[in-house]
Amino acid sequence: MTASGMMDCLPVAHRLADAARPIALHYFRSSRLGTDNKAGEDGGFDPVTLADRAIERAMRDILATERPDDGILGEEYDDVPSRSGVTWVLDPIDGTRAFLCGLPSWGVLIAANDGERPVIGIMDQPFIGERFTGILLPEVRSAVLDDATGRTDLAVRNTDTLSEALMCSTAPDMFKGAEAHAFASLSDKVRLTRFGTDCYAYTLLAMGQIDLVVESSLKPYDIQALMPLVQAAGGIVTDWQGGDCQQGGQVIAAATPTLHEAAMSVLKGA
Repeated sequence: MTASGMMDCLPVAHRLADAARPIALHYFRSSRLGTDNKAGEDGGFDPVTLADRAIERAMRDILATERPDDGILGEEYDDVPSRSGVTWVLDPIDGTRAFLCGLPSWGVLIAANDGERPVIGIMDQPFIGERFTGILLPEVRSAVLDDATGRTDLAVRNTDTLSEALMCSTAPDMFKGAEAHAFASLSDKVRLTRFGTDCYAYTLLAMGQIDLVVESSLKPYDIQALMPLVQAAGGIVTDWQGGDCQQGGQVIAAATPTLHEAAMSVLKGA
């Protein structure tokens, strides 16, 4: 798919986010929210809500009409193979646990993948009214925040040392065994570690508010929309060994190459 062809996906991505907003707000902090446990009775707690399913259905309906040859990889429903080379990667509510608790760290994640990597990504936070958009193409490299105040260009900050870095992650229990020891070691070396941030952490990195996001056990739909945003803002997103992380797993996002290398040197043993 050409760069100009991928840019045709951008207005569609915004229409998907526009469709998701009223559905998310209808259910957020309301008694209407129905919850099922996808993990089953003995598999822990992996929640899915009526909002998750309704949003993904609405986005898939738009794609079926406007981009019928494109593929879809979504969290709640079956994959649709691509005939065009483009695949949409959708997470209707990233941070469902936060959504259940009434915390505004969740977001609607939408990525357009050109067959090699995600090149357009949107993280929309309907309750706060913030929309983050990342574009990573040869002709267009852009990371912006649109909110009630207007549009703001985003850029990471220039933090090179672990001792000065602010780090976020969703939850400590996403790290198991050697991973947990490696993350704890890294946490001891940074200035501050905060949990409970979900997808919002990556937007904070792109805004220059924090310097590191380190996570594990991610799925493709957890990370692909966030990769173009962080990269277009000047940051780096890889797995813990420095490789491609678009399929999920262990993920590290860093503000600068020097900080990325320093954090990887602590984590890569896991």
